[in-house]
Amino acid sequence: MSAGLLDGRVAVVTGSGRGLGRAYAQALAAAGAAVVVNDVDADAAAETVWLITAAGGRAVAVVAPVGPSATADLLVQTAQETYGRLDIMVTNAGVLRDRVLWKTDDDDFDLVVETHLRGTFSCAKAAAAVMREQGEGGRIIVIGSPAGQFGSFGQTAYSAVKAGIVAFARTWSLELARAGITVNAVIPTALTAMTATMPIYQEVYARFLDGDPLPAQVRQAHALGGPEDVAPLVVWLASERSAEVTGQAIGIGGDKLTLYSHPAELMAEYADGGWTAETIEDAWLSRFGAHAQPSGASFPPLD
Repeated sequence: MSAGLLDGRVAVVTGSGRGLGRAYAQALAAAGAAVVVNDVDADAAAETVWLITAAGGRAVAVVAPVGPSATADLLVQTAQETYGRLDIMVTNAGVLRDRVLWKTDDDDFDLVVETHLRGTFSCAKAAAAVMREQGEGGRIIVIGSPAGQFGSFGQTAYSAVKAGIVAFARTWSLELARAGITVNAVIPTALTAMTATMPIYQEVYARFLDGDPLPAQVRQAHALGGPEDVAPLVVWLASERSAEVTGQAIGIGGDKLTLYSHPAELMAEYADGGWTAETIEDAWLSRFGAHAQPSGASFPPLD
């Protein structure tokens, strides 16, 4: 039961007009936090605010595109002016422009980078400045993706920025530790309108919208539930109970909770005086190649 877990706390959730962002905002509010809701869609943002306030929570909307420092400053300023402080920043806002490499144009690539990577940077930077000034610690929760962990065909820009966001979390956890500010990456998986664009999940998503329970295979082997299944991790990471957890990439979806490893050396060898192309090839064919890892996530077929 998370009611009261975040009493007195103030959170910003970017991209919280719908989907996963809305679920995060609602769950944080239900746990007691006041929430600054953000989206580029004014109607969607207003609906999230209404859902929170109708349930007895506190929320206010800021309609602005994430990416520019001016938006980040506005979000933090709104939290301070409306609720007196800022304790939690959740950088969820994002866009998709799925294209294979040779079909990805500059504008699509730049938009994905601006929203995800620059948006995470600018919002975390603004939040960190205020949290350090307050002197009471804080929580920065960034949002990654399995695409950033494994790679994903057709997601050149998205995979790159999501990998970068996890690197942000690892770096900022070091830089902000003395200030008592934790930084963690959530790697969510959920059935959303975006997931429904994948042919394997179209029928499952349609039944899900009709209210049918999801099969255990979907919730476990595919780690897919609703957005509400992801939100408890965000609430826990935002709370004092996770004060010793920082610099981690934690996945959640359906019934599955995952702790991802940091990149690590699988094996190493040394050659006195250095390597040649020929000795590298020999090492690869005889020893290294057996340890090579495939790209992309894999799932069992649905029954």
